[in-house]
Amino acid sequence: MEQKKWGLTGTDLKLIALVLMILDHIHYFFGFTGWIPEWFSMLGRLSAPLFLFCLVEGFTHTHNRKRYFLKVYGISIAMNGLLFFMQFAGLLRRGDGFFPMNGMMTAYTILMVIYQGIDWLGQKRWIRGLAAVLLPLLWPFLGNMLVIQFPRLANPVGFLAYTFLPIWNSNWDTSLTTIFLGIFLYVLRRHRLAQVSVFAVLNFLIFFLFTGMMMSRQPGFQWMQMFTDYYEWFGCFAGLLMLCYNGARGRGYQKLFYVFYPAHIYLLYALSCWVYNILN
Repeated sequence: MEQKKWGLTGTDLKLIALVLMILDHIHYFFGFTGWIPEWFSMLGRLSAPLFLFCLVEGFTHTHNRKRYFLKVYGISIAMNGLLFFMQFAGLLRRGDGFFPMNGMMTAYTILMVIYQGIDWLGQKRWIRGLAAVLLPLLWPFLGNMLVIQFPRLANPVGFLAYTFLPIWNSNWDTSLTTIFLGIFLYVLRRHRLAQVSVFAVLNFLIFFLFTGMMMSRQPGFQWMQMFTDYYEWFGCFAGLLMLCYNGARGRGYQKLFYVFYPAHIYLLYALSCWVYNILN
């Protein structure tokens, strides 16, 4: 896609997303204190869509997809391996039972496999393409069937699903919704207006209309709560920043982003544990 002389570079978008992510995670880790304003998390809704957009651009333009994938995959394995023991062995949990469920790198790992599959399909390499697209999407169902047939494999399959064969699940970071939004962003990457428009519309339909209709079944629900409590749909406004992208990579700062994501997660988590112990 042709570069513009004005606008935001890929690095600019990543830095904006990073700042918004920090705000969101401060609310996520320290919300129990009651000290952190809700708007931290509201602004943070723009972060994940921006990072998804940058993933698409990075995967499209990188000179070495294998190296790009392995870096993200390695971080995903390490973080999810720790998450597995936190969730099932109670390792390093905060006093109230809380532990970080952040799985952004898992979603990126799954998406990059699917992106490569989409490209293989475009090259008419049908078997490779279909396998790369369908297996990551079907793996949760295949894993569940395997455990039902062979219950003794529950722990090994579970560990694989958290580490070497990552799985999408109900957590927002790794949800099927996130995966499909990421797929649409990639498929329409050469048509910026259509790409951003489809993303924004789908985000609004899923997280405002559908979520609102589901929540309206709850007693006492008011639609104003979609602006105060159920504001995941705020992510559609990230489309405005996507439209400002000028097609240039920018300065990159690759090591910063690779190191910063896991580092800030565990630093904030450790700090939240310390604050929790002081308050209790």
